Amino acid sequence: MDCSNKNTPAPADCPKLALVGNPNVGKSVIFGALTGRYATVSNYPGTTVEVSRGPARLKGTSVELIDSPGINSLVPMSEDETVTRDILLEEEITSVLQVLDAKNIRRGLLITIQLLEMEVPLTLALNMYDEAGERGISINLKGFADAVGLNVIPTIATQGWNLDKIGNVLTLNRVAKSTLKYPKEIETAIDAIAKLLPEAKISRRSIAMMILSGDTTIDKWLKKNLKTEVIKRIEKINGAITSQYSEPIGYLINRIRLGAADKLLRKVTTKKEASQSKLAGFIGDISMHPVWGIPLLLFVLYLMYQFVGVLGAGYAVDFVEKFIFGQFINPWSARVVEYVFPSGLIHDLIVGQYGIITMAFTYAIAIVMPIVSFFFVFFSILEDSGYLPRLAIMVYKIFRLMGLNGKAVLPMVLGLGCDTMATMTTRILETRKERIIVTLLLALGVPCSAQLGVILGMLSSISLSATIVWMGTVIFIIFIVGFLSSLILPGETSDFIMEVPPIRIPQMKNVLLKTVVRVEWYLKEALPLFVLGTLVLFVLDRTHALNAIEVATGPLIEGFLGLPIEATQAFIVGFLRRDYGAAGLLALQRDGLLDPVQSVVSLVTITLFVPCVANMFIIIKERGLVTALLITAFIFPFALFAGGVLNFVLRFLGVTF
Repeated sequence: MDCSNKNTPAPADCPKLALVGNPNVGKSVIFGALTGRYATVSNYPGTTVEVSRGPARLKGTSVELIDSPGINSLVPMSEDETVTRDILLEEEITSVLQVLDAKNIRRGLLITIQLLEMEVPLTLALNMYDEAGERGISINLKGFADAVGLNVIPTIATQGWNLDKIGNVLTLNRVAKSTLKYPKEIETAIDAIAKLLPEAKISRRSIAMMILSGDTTIDKWLKKNLKTEVIKRIEKINGAITSQYSEPIGYLINRIRLGAADKLLRKVTTKKEASQSKLAGFIGDISMHPVWGIPLLLFVLYLMYQFVGVLGAGYAVDFVEKFIFGQFINPWSARVVEYVFPSGLIHDLIVGQYGIITMAFTYAIAIVMPIVSFFFVFFSILEDSGYLPRLAIMVYKIFRLMGLNGKAVLPMVLGLGCDTMATMTTRILETRKERIIVTLLLALGVPCSAQLGVILGMLSSISLSATIVWMGTVIFIIFIVGFLSSLILPGETSDFIMEVPPIRIPQMKNVLLKTVVRVEWYLKEALPLFVLGTLVLFVLDRTHALNAIEVATGPLIEGFLGLPIEATQAFIVGFLRRDYGAAGLLALQRDGLLDPVQSVVSLVTITLFVPCVANMFIIIKERGLVTALLITAFIFPFALFAGGVLNFVLRFLGVTF
C-alpha cells in the first residue's frame, strides 16, 4: 500500500497521523516539511473549517498527515475545536502528534491531559525549542517524558531540526492513560456515564467528561449512537452531579487539570535570565509601545516602500518588462503569430492591443509578478521576525475604537498578502460583529499584495508626499468606516489575548520557501483572471461596448474623478481582480496619460473599489449572500465618492506633488 502518491487520494486503510496543538505552535510548518507541500485543503464535512491533508513517508512507512485546526481545549468552544475533536472521535487515527510551544508548555499541557484521558497513541513535539532557550527556559526532557509516559521530541520546525525523529511515532505508538483523579462525586458520575456509552475511537471516560463539562457539541454523536432512554439516563446523572456544586463541573475539571500541569512544570522546567540579546529585547519592547512603536512602524513602512516600490517596481519591473518582454518575448510572439495569422481576429486576440500575450501576460508576469515577489519576501521577513503580533498589540487601542480588539490586526495585515485568505482568517475573531467589520474593512481598503505592489510602483515614480497622501486617505477612511460600523452593528467586542513571540532573525530558507509558495499561488490564482480580464476587454472592444461604457461613464470618470476616459478600462477589469485594474492605471501613467494628482486619485479609488471575484465568493461563503451584497452595494458608490472628493480637495488646494 502506497499512501504517499500526491496525485491520488489516500486509501481508506492508510495509517493516519493527526497533528494537534494550540494555534501558532508550528503545526503547519511541520506538516509542510513532512508532506513537501503536497496537500489538499478542504472543508471538514458540515463546517466552514478547512483541514489540510497530505501524503508523507515516515521511516519507510506511507502515511496520511492531517493538520487539524489550532485549539485551546478538546471540550469545544468554537467550530475549530469541534472539528479537531471530531477528527479524533470519528476517524481511524493511527497516531497523534501534539505540537507544543516549548516556551509556553502550560498552555499545551491542558490539551495533553485531555489526549491522555482519550487514551490515543500519542507523541509530544516541543517545538520552538531554541526560543525557549533564548527565554532562559530549561526543560528536563527525560523527566518530562517519564512524567507523562510518552515520547517527547524537541524540535525547531522552521529549521527542520529533529523533524526526522517524528518518523518514530508510528513504530513507538505509545498509549499512556491519565492518572489524574477528580473529586469522588465527579469520579462516580464519570464511571456511571462511561458504562452507558458504546465503544468509541477515544475512551468512554473522556466522552463522559465532555458531557459533564457541558459540551453540547457531543449531543449529535450521542443521538447517533445511543437510544433515547439511555440519553435520558445520562442527562439525569449529569443533572444530579451538577446540582451538588455551585460552580460548573467543567470549570472544576479544568482547574484540576491546570493544577496538575503547574505541578508537572515545576518538576521538569527551570527558568533563568533569558539569553536574548539586549538589542532584540529593546526592539521587542519599543515595537509594542503606543508612542515609540510608531516611529518604528514608519521606519518599517519606509523600508517596504524602498524595497518593494523602488527596487521591485522600479529596477525589477524595468528589467523584466523592457528587456525580457520588450526585446524578446513580445517581438518574437508577434513575428510567430503574424507568420501564421497575418491579421484578423486570432492575431489581435493573441498580440493585439488587448492580446493575451501583449496585455494579459505582460501585465501579470512582466509588471505585477516582480513587484509582488519583492512584497512577498518583505512580508515573510516581517512574519518570521515576530514583529506582526507586536504590531497587533501596539494598535490595540485604535482598533478598540472601531469595535475591534488588537487581534483584528492579524487578518488586516494578512490582507496585504491576499484579502481572500485574510477574510477566511476572520474566524479567529470571537464575535459576529467583529468578523463582519473586519470583512468590510478588508474588502474596502486593504490592498492585496499584487495591488499594493503596483500602487507602490506608481507612487514611487511620483514622490514620497504622494505616498503619504494615498496612505493617509485610505487609513482615515478605514478608521471612519470602522468606527461608524461599530456604532451601527449590534454586538459586543471580545477580550484581547495574544501570545507574543521573541524578536528573532528571520531564517532566509523559511522566507524563501514562503515566497516561492506565494508566487506559485499568485501565478495559479491571478494569471487565469488576467487572461479572463483581457478577454472581457477584447470582447467589449470588438463589440464597441467599451466605447459605449466610456461614453456613459464619462461624466463620472472625467468630470467627478478628473481622470482620462481610458481609466474606465482599469475600473472595468477591477471587478475581476483589483490588481489588474491597478496594473491598467500603471500602464496609463507610464504612457503619460495620468498626471501626479490623477495618479493619486485613481489609486485611492481603485484601493477602495469592490472586492475581486475570488474575495467576493469567500465573503458569500463566510458571511452569507445578503451580507456580501450589502458590503458590495456600500463599497462601490463609496469608492467613487471618496475619489471624487479627494480630487476636488487636491485641485482646490493646488497640490501638485
